[in-house]
Amino acid sequence: MAIEKERIDALMNGAVDLHIHSGPSLHPRKVDHIEVMRQADEQGMRAILLKDHYYPTMPITKLINDNLGFKAEAIGSIVLNNPLGGLNPSAVDYALKQGARVVWMATAHAKNHMDHEASKPGFKFPQNTRKTVAPIPLTLTDDNGVVRDEVKQILDLIAEADAVVSGGHHHVSELFPFYEEARARGVKRLFLNHPTYVNECSFQDITALVGMGVKMEHSICMFVESTFKIFDEDHLKSVVDAAGVDHTFFGSDLGQMKNPDPAEGMRQIIAMLLELGYSDDDVRKMTSTTGAELVGLAA
Repeated sequence: MAIEKERIDALMNGAVDLHIHSGPSLHPRKVDHIEVMRQADEQGMRAILLKDHYYPTMPITKLINDNLGFKAEAIGSIVLNNPLGGLNPSAVDYALKQGARVVWMATAHAKNHMDHEASKPGFKFPQNTRKTVAPIPLTLTDDNGVVRDEVKQILDLIAEADAVVSGGHHHVSELFPFYEEARARGVKRLFLNHPTYVNECSFQDITALVGMGVKMEHSICMFVESTFKIFDEDHLKSVVDAAGVDHTFFGSDLGQMKNPDPAEGMRQIIAMLLELGYSDDDVRKMTSTTGAELVGLAA
């Protein structure tokens, strides 16, 4: 069934997207940071998060918020890949004190991610436009499965700042001790992106992680027509059911070439969720409320 434009418009009003890959970037990008802010503002969105795998975005988001007059808010973040020193407490300390709200553990430079790229032909992930030095593979735990000391220090800094943390692209076997350590150290804002993608979580793993207080963010680009589409509607319903509507939210994970713009991706997932029978209230939770609460946006 076709979903009325007005119904999608109403749900876009106040929507929050915590996973946008705009440019400039070493990965090819369709839209830049200012353009995605303009699009979000035109759609009535409440906030979007700018994410780059290789540099922190909070200086950019501060400039946008202070100077460009958008009603939508830009949220800054940091991803702990090699260019930031890997799992580097100093990088996290400085980023949080300059306004970053979300910290990702390693993504492209997680050993688990690199193993996927090496062993799975067709693994879908953007490639750098220029050759870079060989990355050092990163893990959250040591050979005995114990969370590394530098990761513990990072978690202490996140707890002190009441910031948000994601386990990045590390394997599910690393994620359970990681989130357990995060909780023990007082981190209250926990989430995991695309758990059934590179992290290799089962539906049972999702349920167990939610039981530990971890929210689940699913990447819109993996469900709508895009170069990254890998999941169907049955998978969509299954991942929502595994976590529950109250613990599920969606980020576009868009901004790449040949894909829908992030705001358009959000419109498409809203339509898809409505077509699957979720109520407007449930869709609003999964595209607005839960994300807003996670990053501490005022009610």
